[in-house]
Amino acid sequence: MRFSVVGPLDVVEDDERGRRSLLPSATKKRKLLAVLLSRVGEVVSTTALMDEIWDEGRPRKARAALHVYLAQLRNGLADGTGATIETEGPGYALRLDGASLDHRDFTALLVQARARQAAGELDAAAESLERALGLWNGSALTGLTDGPMLNVYATCLNEEYVQAVESRLDIDLLRGRHREVVSELIRLVHDYPLRESFHRQLMIAYYRSERQADALSCFLELRGRLQDELGVEPCRSIQQLHRAVLTADPALDREECFIAS
Repeated sequence: MRFSVVGPLDVVEDDERGRRSLLPSATKKRKLLAVLLSRVGEVVSTTALMDEIWDEGRPRKARAALHVYLAQLRNGLADGTGATIETEGPGYALRLDGASLDHRDFTALLVQARARQAAGELDAAAESLERALGLWNGSALTGLTDGPMLNVYATCLNEEYVQAVESRLDIDLLRGRHREVVSELIRLVHDYPLRESFHRQLMIAYYRSERQADALSCFLELRGRLQDELGVEPCRSIQQLHRAVLTADPALDREECFIAS
């Protein structure tokens, strides 16, 4: 059995009968499963589960309904192997046992990528990051994030994804793939207009692709947006990079210069 949270929620079982989804059809049961996965191996209180599922519209018999949903989830998971929902103290805990969770695989690949990069194995590090990012299929827990716990959990998951993209692009720049990443970075700067790391990477990619004017324009666009929306200047490292581009500092031609470690 495999649980997926880095993208739409899913539960898939592969056995001699083939591949099949065990994902509940009802939204409330999907939310309940997602909350238990967000704290996998930990006890989530009954009160927290009810708050997540019903928010302010909690029915009079919410606790009884919750117990019904949990019983139905247990029955659904019992068709597979390797995952159980246990009653513990004030709440419930999901134990994976023999089941897998894609977020754990994602995290393991990021750890592997960092180790490979530290060892100077840039191609191998990039391969690990590509495999990690390949686990994603859209935003985390699509359609289930209107409750407080799942909103925070999905936000954290999506942040981890963006950080992995940043890491992979830094490695691409270290590998000398400046021209290859320009188009992707233009899109990312559009999608994340206040994320300075993508602007930094695009400025470096532009400069090393003999596009000094575009690198300077990228800085001015970021600076204008930050001033207009937040009333602040770009961070110190971006300002240092801007000065280096203005003066065509030879340090910019060194692969490791101005690239995050």
